[in-house]
Amino acid sequence: MIELFDSEIHINDWGSSKGDQLKWYSGEYWYKADSLGYEGLSEYVISHILSASDLNSSEYVLYDVEQIKYKSRVINGCKSRNFLKEGEALITLERLYRNAYGRSFYTDIWSIEDHEDRLKYLVDKTVALTGLSDFGIYMSKILTVDTIFLNEDRHLHNIAVIKEPEAGYRLCPIFDCGAGLLSDTEREYPLGVDIYEAMRNDVRAKTFTEDFLEQLETVERLYGSHITFKVDRKQVEEIITGASIYNEIIRDRVADIVCSRISKLGCLFK
Repeated sequence: MIELFDSEIHINDWGSSKGDQLKWYSGEYWYKADSLGYEGLSEYVISHILSASDLNSSEYVLYDVEQIKYKSRVINGCKSRNFLKEGEALITLERLYRNAYGRSFYTDIWSIEDHEDRLKYLVDKTVALTGLSDFGIYMSKILTVDTIFLNEDRHLHNIAVIKEPEAGYRLCPIFDCGAGLLSDTEREYPLGVDIYEAMRNDVRAKTFTEDFLEQLETVERLYGSHITFKVDRKQVEEIITGASIYNEIIRDRVADIVCSRISKLGCLFK
């Protein structure tokens, strides 16, 4: 457990449609408190499964669960090490586009009728503004992760690039997957809900289409497939066992969700 204070609270200059989590920065670590359910567990599980993929460790943020003491409360959540180097700044795609064109990137994307054209517009504009020619491959990796783990909150405030001190840009590691794995037990998916029915009928993507499988098919068609995993149910359960600050009901639910997704998207798991 770590005790955190008002002086360490970080206020984003953007909002998340899934709710605003309390965030702190202390001792080179970022801390996030659960707000709507078990976001910290989702961050932890997803990032540790990514460590069993063919991604390089620099391509994603690794999270650990953490109990946070804040004022008189003890809150479950997660922590991650700061990945920015000295002089670098995190620039969300929404901010990048708005600075260049004076209007909302998200609104412009969703004004395009065809979902494939939406994704191409997102990638092409980002490449034009940053010079990151492999941004399409990067989006393929992010959206594959979101599809597997049903991250409903991948809007353009949590896809970002890193502005380097000498005016260049580099790709940002994959971060902010806390809205995955049906983690919102407060509003959307209360404990006891039929998770299989929810996965079939209720969960929605957000970046350029609402259908996760359509999202995966589109990004692979345009930019290829660039991530596979080597993990099975036993390894998933071992990862989840390490999150003992969450009760067994929640951990079992997350294990069932992950294993269901592995079964559905078996081509990505070796």
